[in-house]
Amino acid sequence: MPTASRRHDTPPPRTANSEADVLRGFLDYLRASIATKVEGAAEPQVRTPAVPSGTSLLGLLNHLIAVESATFLGEKVTDWQATLHPAPQDSVSDVVTRYRATVDRANKVLDECTDLGAPLPRPGRSGPSPSIRWALTHMIEETGRHAGHADILRELIDGTTGR
Repeated sequence: MPTASRRHDTPPPRTANSEADVLRGFLDYLRASIATKVEGAAEPQVRTPAVPSGTSLLGLLNHLIAVESATFLGEKVTDWQATLHPAPQDSVSDVVTRYRATVDRANKVLDECTDLGAPLPRPGRSGPSPSIRWALTHMIEETGRHAGHADILRELIDGTTGR
């Protein structure tokens, strides 16, 4: 069993100026938490499934790249299960950098969205778009859920705990 290492905990954001500020504040907090959780994790453990479902720490972040891209950028995902498996040549740094770049692109889209009840702009996608409020709430739920998984997987890798 790895020896425990506790990182500095970052408390949840204290944003309350508007509903949009609260939603985006919590989403950005969770995004930063999971990226930090993956950074510095050792190879090959970071990509080795640690649970019977086949989930790995690096796979979780790779999956969230696809979810961010599909939700906010309108990209199509044909095989969600495949998103849980990074390419063998992808390093931790590659996936973290790609995740942060995807988040930056998604935030640029969100910066243009002022009405949370409006449909999310998703060029290239047919059919109705969810509201911006729904998309933000969904991404908070999705990122939070996988951040919890990441907490456990990182602790199994090297004992590191904390947000």
